Amino acid sequence: MSENPWDRVPRHLAYRSARESVSGLLAGRSGDSGLAVPACPGWTIRDVVAHLVTVCRHVVDGTEAQLWEIPVEEPGADLAALLADWAALDAGMERRLTEPYSIQHSIMLMDCFSHEIDIRTVLGEPVVDRHPAYPIALDLVALGFGAAVASHGMPALQLEVSGAQWVAGEGEPVASVRGHRHDLYRSLTGRRTVEQIYALDWSGDPDVWLAAFAWGPFQPPDAATEHLVAGGGR
Repeated sequence: MSENPWDRVPRHLAYRSARESVSGLLAGRSGDSGLAVPACPGWTIRDVVAHLVTVCRHVVDGTEAQLWEIPVEEPGADLAALLADWAALDAGMERRLTEPYSIQHSIMLMDCFSHEIDIRTVLGEPVVDRHPAYPIALDLVALGFGAAVASHGMPALQLEVSGAQWVAGEGEPVASVRGHRHDLYRSLTGRRTVEQIYALDWSGDPDVWLAAFAWGPFQPPDAATEHLVAGGGR
């Protein structure tokens, strides 16, 4: 893997990395399939994987639906069968993700990467510091968050991590928020409470932008489901 965490890799390789990571985490762990996933209320690990397989199949088949609105279509399949089905879709996924760019491709990668982290959290596995999905996924969620900032009529906000930054909203930013790439990503994808969002490094009043953290399918949870990354570089 590249030494530079912001080097872009082709989307199909970033997606494959996330899929293989999830499959590796869950190989031989069918007994964990019923564990609840707090970041996805009402879902178990098996449900999350069924969702990922369903989304993958829809993208390979060329659906244009919003990915988070696609109903899960894998009733009865056990975890091992789901993982095998997912692997069998790899060639079709590579074909789709090497076509001319569609924002749906980045949404699917972001969704898969987010759920990989959800599963890691449940299993007590460490955060992958240099995951190849970070650049594409953070570009996308910064764009979505920025659209929410603009729609609320909020002033622009600069998002910063070590090695990268984005302007969310329209015009010159009036303040910034900085954090570890993992903490910023999870804050922008509905996995961090209001208190955890406030704990990022803000140069302005976070209350000004709080409403924008509820965008698309995302909303800050009422109770923490994971901890901020402790120490280390950003």
